[in-house]
Amino acid sequence: MASTSLKVLTYNIHKGFSATNLRFILHEIKNFLRHIDADIVFLQEVHGERRISNQRFDNWHNTQQFEFLADQVWHHYAYGKNAIYNSGHHGNAILSKYPIIEWDNINVSMLRSASRSLLHGVIKIPETHQRIHIICIHFGLFGRERERQFSTLVKRISTHVSPNEPLIIAGDFNDWREQAERYLHRDLGVKEVFKITRGAYARTFPAWMPVLSMDRIYYRGLDIINCNRLYGQPWHRLSDHIPLLAEFRV
Repeated sequence: MASTSLKVLTYNIHKGFSATNLRFILHEIKNFLRHIDADIVFLQEVHGERRISNQRFDNWHNTQQFEFLADQVWHHYAYGKNAIYNSGHHGNAILSKYPIIEWDNINVSMLRSASRSLLHGVIKIPETHQRIHIICIHFGLFGRERERQFSTLVKRISTHVSPNEPLIIAGDFNDWREQAERYLHRDLGVKEVFKITRGAYARTFPAWMPVLSMDRIYYRGLDIINCNRLYGQPWHRLSDHIPLLAEFRV
């Protein structure tokens, strides 16, 4: 079976606004994501619906943010609500050049004021018929909250993902205390791309001067080709996070 290269990007887009919330920059994010041209894009803080900003910004789009970003490049996508409020909702999204043959959104919320979920999909690469599990996450700000969310993630993977099938988990872990390792490496045997290749997690927050390692890409059943932290122009002036990019050999 021939090997296939798979380029993966994860990015918390801050609902399409700059870190200060003063500029709507989703159009810029769309252009730069297309330049990167990843096969799979894991997105956090994506508006599925927003009924206020379209009256405040002249360049507000008329579609859901994940559809607007995916347009004509990523023909397959999935969206899972995390937070629902009077003016709309936001959550996680996965954009894919490969068919998403199944997906599910799992609620892992502990606090009503901070809804969280993990979006679990399965893609299929037509050339090789290889199935790959992909999970986009955005976990909580509090340690006890994250502990329960990690436990739910481990249980989900243990019961729904065969050890023989490749797996990628990516997103905003809010894990600045670096507690994820004891759950994910010990219980699931997954590795983090930057930790395994460079000896430390990538610093991704805040974007203008990254000091905290919030965003991760974990994997198993794949070989790393390379990984990069997209720091500097133009990323430091867009969202409050910077993206991570990894390329695997399937």
